[in-house]
Amino acid sequence: MGQGDTPEWDLEVRPHRAVFTARIVAAVIAIAFLAGGIWLRTGSTGVNFRVADQLAMIGIGLLIAAAVLLLTRPRVRVGPSGVSVRNILGDSDFPWNTVLGVTFPDKKAWARLELVNDDYVPMLAIRSNDKERAAQAMDKLRELGARYTAEQE
Repeated sequence: MGQGDTPEWDLEVRPHRAVFTARIVAAVIAIAFLAGGIWLRTGSTGVNFRVADQLAMIGIGLLIAAAVLLLTRPRVRVGPSGVSVRNILGDSDFPWNTVLGVTFPDKKAWARLELVNDDYVPMLAIRSNDKERAAQAMDKLRELGARYTAEQE
């Protein structure tokens, strides 16, 4: 799939609990660093803090919060042309002729896409802590995979 292609997706999966948790953690971090930055100069610790130090503290908190929000990016999309997996830092597209199946290995936090040549790609969007949603996503992904693989043969 190249740029400009707009394939129709039959399934799109995103994590739910991880997104909720990441948003709360990012907000707490941002608020804590904001409060710390504001009150940095009010104590008498013997250290002389300046406005630049306050701004730096707030900026660092916002950067950490933004990094935590990267955990909300994972997504898996399935369509006639294949499977598109977006994890934290990038998208990868896999045509059906390279996909062998999907598995959820024992004691792992997320599913993985099994590929030819004994390769695999973790799918952070399908997480074990989503329980029933994850099971439904796996069932639907397997169903679509079987259908599209059969159509291509």
